[in-house]
Amino acid sequence: MIELSKAEFEVLDALWIDYPATASQIIDRLSDDKQWHEKTIKTLLGRLVKKGALTFEKDGRQYIYTPSIDRADYTLKESQSFVERFFSGRIAPLVSGFAKSQQLSEQDINDLKKVIDEWEKDHK
Repeated sequence: MIELSKAEFEVLDALWIDYPATASQIIDRLSDDKQWHEKTIKTLLGRLVKKGALTFEKDGRQYIYTPSIDRADYTLKESQSFVERFFSGRIAPLVSGFAKSQQLSEQDINDLKKVIDEWEKDHK
């Protein structure tokens, strides 16, 4: 699994919105919420290429970037890694912690019930 810093993830997340994209397009996407300098974003793009998270093609003076990892695959692996490290691979303590701190909405609870119902149907 590719290890990404928070900043690298944010750049990759901006690219997942719509790709392929030029550095300028990615900078524009990030400029709404971030106060990052253009050079910082280009440095992060370079790191992501070195780590294998992005590929690029040169088009004249521009680089056109494409993610080489799928967002869903990456978030699943990161989620599994998080649960393994902090909860010994068990999801129940994670959900229980949110429930006890009242951070689960009614929609969250309904979604969890649906997931459990579907899992039970598939595993009977």
